[in-house]
Amino acid sequence: MSRVAKQPVELPKGVEFSQSGTTLTLKGSKGALTIELNSEVELTQVENELIIKARSGSKFSNAMSGTTRALLANMVQGVTEGFERKLQLVGVGYRAEAKGDKLNLTLGFSHPVVYDVPAGISIETPSQTEVVVRGFDKQKVGQVASEIRRYRPPEPYKGKGVRYADERVVIKEAKKK
Repeated sequence: MSRVAKQPVELPKGVEFSQSGTTLTLKGSKGALTIELNSEVELTQVENELIIKARSGSKFSNAMSGTTRALLANMVQGVTEGFERKLQLVGVGYRAEAKGDKLNLTLGFSHPVVYDVPAGISIETPSQTEVVVRGFDKQKVGQVASEIRRYRPPEPYKGKGVRYADERVVIKEAKKK
């Protein structure tokens, strides 16, 4: 059995769990998330804990049990606390401004970049060079942050570009004569 799947997922107060067939739904204060259960995984609910087990001893079944447990734990955290990803804009004249469901980025191009924020995600700009992406779906928060970063990833010579707040950019040494 997967080492990750051995630990049960605890459901805190205020989180509702429902299962209909292979569809699992978690509802909390931040929103509701749904996942499809793999046929190789068995799920049981004991009071306020979800226990995940592999149906067979196969390698795939063990892997799916650990994956399912991790996804359920992320869903529980998402509907209770939510997730956030911070981005920094490094470079002269690089700015960000959130207006409603659009994010206006000035990244050194001849035109401003306008990013449409998907549903379920909120974007804030505490300062002109910081962007905070928040939401209750971990995958969606990471995807949005990645799409924003993809407009101008950090370059290796001066470090200019959009980077994650915890990202470390290794600066290369310039050519010498």
